[in-house]
Amino acid sequence: QVQLVESGGGFVQPGGSLRLSCAASGFTLDQYCIGWFRKLPGRDHERISEITADNHITYLADSVKGRFTISKDNAKNTALLIMDNLKFEDTGVYTCAARGDGWCPTQYDNDYWGQGIQVTVSS
Repeated sequence: QVQLVESGGGFVQPGGSLRLSCAASGFTLDQYCIGWFRKLPGRDHERISEITADNHITYLADSVKGRFTISKDNAKNTALLIMDNLKFEDTGVYTCAARGDGWCPTQYDNDYWGQGIQVTVSS
């Protein structure tokens, strides 16, 4: 089955860390740009970060700079989003997406869109 599957979400206290994984099956990530998005309560999807097929980081949202890190392990066919110093306002559903035509994915232009995973920052 061709899909992206996120894992690693859950509950964390403010200041804590989570590591989100985005595992691809049925296709290889070395041909795709990967983007991470999140949907915060009451708001539209926000693009967080993106990394190209050849592992260049081309975007990191101001809201997460200095706290979140994107990476991609082509050998494991997995992309990661390392989230440190999490804040209450980071609570939401996090989704990875892939696009293979030389561009990076958007919410509306992508080849694959994961099912999303909940991240809750709470004391």
